[in-house]
Amino acid sequence: MKKLFITKKEFLMILLGVTILALGINWFTSPLGLVTGGLSGVTIIVRELSEKILGYGIPLWITNLVLNIPLFIISIKQRGFEFAKKSVWSVGLLSCALWYTGFIPNLLDVQGDLLLGGVFGGAIIGLGIGIVLKAGATTGGTDMLATIIKFKHSRFPIAKVMLGIDGLIILVGMLIFGSMKAMYAIIAVFITSKVITWVLEGLNYAKAAFIMSEKNEEIANAIMHKIPRGVTGIKAKGMYTKADKDMLFVVVSQKEITKLREMVREIDANAFVTIADVREVLGQGFIEEYDSLA
Repeated sequence: MKKLFITKKEFLMILLGVTILALGINWFTSPLGLVTGGLSGVTIIVRELSEKILGYGIPLWITNLVLNIPLFIISIKQRGFEFAKKSVWSVGLLSCALWYTGFIPNLLDVQGDLLLGGVFGGAIIGLGIGIVLKAGATTGGTDMLATIIKFKHSRFPIAKVMLGIDGLIILVGMLIFGSMKAMYAIIAVFITSKVITWVLEGLNYAKAAFIMSEKNEEIANAIMHKIPRGVTGIKAKGMYTKADKDMLFVVVSQKEITKLREMVREIDANAFVTIADVREVLGQGFIEEYDSLA
């Protein structure tokens, strides 16, 4: 039992994530026939084929559970149980969630609109997957299959393996549901990937500015006292002039970047300024709780 232990916080995050993910599938992608790749796409294909062949659609949760069992057995044999223990919980809970969310009325009925279904379905699925990943687990399925293939054939990049598997699933979905639904499914996949990134990296992006000026002292003092933000001086050398210079480095929030631009322009209109996006900032004035990012 000790090996199956996960913290209460991780369990609740996984439960929340798989519930949101299951809602996205049951409310949008499944009823609209949008095969977005992954094992969720396979469950939709199996349900559609079984409906046509057997006259009874195999429930999504059953397919998800049955297909994941051999993947977990192989993965555990390859890497040990420690590698997969959190994902065991997430896959088991996802199968349950695909069942119980089927009884929840769709609060965002898109009336068969494929575009709305792709957008909202992709966003909700991405949110759910992002929460599960943030808890340190995966939803199994094609992620697990990709790691199995990577273990056997280390020369294959895992990102390309996953892309190939998901591409094949979408292609099969196109043959069953038609090219139009496949194109909307690709829109959903794109939105899903963006939302996952937002969940994992956060929406509070910052901006980094590198400033080269003959009035560095004046600019640095203005930044420290008027924004205020800390500034770092970096020794630099112009490779054309061979002259030694000081370069200022500062990180500000998005809402402060306009003020920084105007301040530098007022002090030195000839200053050379490079501004870049910063995905994550740790430290005073930004994110100080390191554990909250785990």
